[in-house]
Amino acid sequence: MPEFVDITYGGGGAKTREIIENLIAKKAKKLNFWNGIGLESMDDGSAVPVNDGYLVFTSDSYTIKPIFFPGGDIGKLAISGTINDLAVMGAKPLAVMDNIIVEEGFSLKDLEKILDSIETLANENDVALIGGDFKVVERNGVDKIIIGMMGIGFAEKIVLDSGLSPGDKIIVSGPIGTHEIALLAYREGFSTENAIESDAKPLWNMISKALKVGGITAMKDPTRGGIAGALNEMAKKSRVNVVIYEEKLPFLDEVKGLAELLGIDLLEAANEGIVVMGVKEEKAYEVLEVLRRTSEGKSAEIIGEVVEGTGMVILETTIGGKRIVEEPIGSPTPRVC
Repeated sequence: MPEFVDITYGGGGAKTREIIENLIAKKAKKLNFWNGIGLESMDDGSAVPVNDGYLVFTSDSYTIKPIFFPGGDIGKLAISGTINDLAVMGAKPLAVMDNIIVEEGFSLKDLEKILDSIETLANENDVALIGGDFKVVERNGVDKIIIGMMGIGFAEKIVLDSGLSPGDKIIVSGPIGTHEIALLAYREGFSTENAIESDAKPLWNMISKALKVGGITAMKDPTRGGIAGALNEMAKKSRVNVVIYEEKLPFLDEVKGLAELLGIDLLEAANEGIVVMGVKEEKAYEVLEVLRRTSEGKSAEIIGEVVEGTGMVILETTIGGKRIVEEPIGSPTPRVC
């Protein structure tokens, strides 16, 4: 462990996991007395058993630049991310609490817009805002607003990110890397024929329909660290290899073109409106069709499969080659979610 934290430790990749596993989780593990799912599982949330299922808890912090961006704002990002962290564990989102920290001098009109975004999506997804906190810090010119949000959901059965088995198909519910490239394009003033907007959105409506089909063995919300980070984590925990096919990876043309121009690997780019899941082979195509019938999953694709192995992710290229997809060290772009 280093003596000091640098910006890469917040990027959601291997360095973030290093801090959580080697420092935080070792202490938190002692508190897992519910015989449930605690921080040591390193999943998208934790779960406490109740009589007919599980209460699922998740929390996250959101810091983004700019706070208003094409396709949303920090409020939409916070409520979507919290709902999705619950959803990928198989839990119906029930309620959230938000902790808002603003810089002195922050615009009350902007704060109201952000709160309106939270309220709108909470209402649309039948989620209650039940509490929170509000703090003001001295002006620093960097983090004008940070939102911490906690979510509570209910699941009859938990879906872990460690449940992959050989033979499972890997499905991604939509175009990859859109959120991070949208942020980067807006920050740097790049223009494309079609404006690139963040994919930030809640996914419970889509995921709940897929869960009814059955056969889902693992799910992950591929935010910081992207698809590469999510699949590496799933493969390592499940003690299998994941093979993905380059020709099957869904991208928006504008996103792919700008990423190539900037030298960014879209497999490592953050997403805020897609899910990656493992599905039993016999259910995979039925789940795919259900996803494609929703507005959130209309571009869903089967991008690969699970094979025997030791925790690697392998990309089969369009020209017939193979390369190992490494777990990202951190996000290529700071403060994207």
